[in-house]
Amino acid sequence: MFRALKSRNFKLFFYGQSISLLGTWMQKTAVAWLVYRITGSAVLLGVVTFVSLIPSLVLSPYAGSYIDRHDRFKVMVNSQIISMIQAGALAAMIYFKFYSITGIVLLSLLQGIVNSFDVICRQTLMIDMVDRPQDLSNAIALNSIMTNLARVAGPALAGIALSVFGEDFCFISNFMSYVPVLICLFMMKIKLQKTSRKRQGLWSELREGCQYLLSEKDLMSLILLLALSSMAVLPFNTLMPIFAKDLFHGTARTFSFFESAMGLGSVLSAVYLANLESGKNLVKIVIVSTFLFGGSVLLLSLSNMLSFSLFFMGLSGMGMMAQSAAINTYIQLHAAPVMRGRVISYYIMAFQGVMPIGSLLIGFLAEIAGPKSAVAASGCAGIVSILVFLYHKKKIFTRRDNASIEHQSI
Repeated sequence: MFRALKSRNFKLFFYGQSISLLGTWMQKTAVAWLVYRITGSAVLLGVVTFVSLIPSLVLSPYAGSYIDRHDRFKVMVNSQIISMIQAGALAAMIYFKFYSITGIVLLSLLQGIVNSFDVICRQTLMIDMVDRPQDLSNAIALNSIMTNLARVAGPALAGIALSVFGEDFCFISNFMSYVPVLICLFMMKIKLQKTSRKRQGLWSELREGCQYLLSEKDLMSLILLLALSSMAVLPFNTLMPIFAKDLFHGTARTFSFFESAMGLGSVLSAVYLANLESGKNLVKIVIVSTFLFGGSVLLLSLSNMLSFSLFFMGLSGMGMMAQSAAINTYIQLHAAPVMRGRVISYYIMAFQGVMPIGSLLIGFLAEIAGPKSAVAASGCAGIVSILVFLYHKKKIFTRRDNASIEHQSI
């Protein structure tokens, strides 16, 4: 299960990011609490979330092309330094009690822009961090475990810190969490795969990346499937505060159960993926996990008992994580090395960039038809999307299902 940690570079990356992600989730929780405490406005709370995510939709193709043109490791180091400066500015603002919503929104936007580059860097460097290509899927799964454990533990730690030490402690903790990350990065010795390619203008490279993706039907179909899931299915989570408060007559603690259940399901799914052989049955995993994702969301909309609802939330986390991780692994194993950054940028755009749009759409649908109907529509959209994918699958996929490692080595 932990075979990728035998690679020194990935082990350093894993340990450094484990600490940093805890700090990131502590800050995210503290920002949400602070904004709502100061303003009492759900709209401003949504704006802060929106500006932190929307850069992934707008900038991902440019970021992918930029990363393909430059040293990916140096870009990642610089992005971590800028993130540390951003966290420091936010920590200073809160420590000196300079509560500026405009400042918080602008710093959240800056973090979203930096993340557009940083996430693509981390994903494209994954194959360079492991000593053996067959350990790639294990590294991606371990990265997913780390991310989702932080998603569970970070808000819990933030809740304790907010009540015992105050808001500034969470922001300062996130600022300090970048220190071990940078230390680990500077200790790494990465030899990037060299590719011979012509130096072109930015727009030419953007066009080349788009043309390459359009020509690779298997990669394109998986990215489209992920984009539909991220826009039409995953935003169901936006309505969980309504489920917790209005449908189950609960409190903030009830809502935290929903978040934790989905995070726990994601962790279990990532643990399962970590134990699989690299590159085996990835498309089958995508199909089963998408059915599980859409089906569990649909069943959640029909549930009237809290225990069943939490169970279906856990299943939705399992499906979501398995789908995104399997698609990620397939792309990294099958995309040409010279195009990997640009293809991953479209993956990030499909996974993160369209979510803010989906959140707005499901919010309007919930206002018109009610939250249960909106969640049911999300579940149905997931099931329909995989049925369409299955209908076209034989036309798109040939021998590539079982050729991942051989293709990557070439």
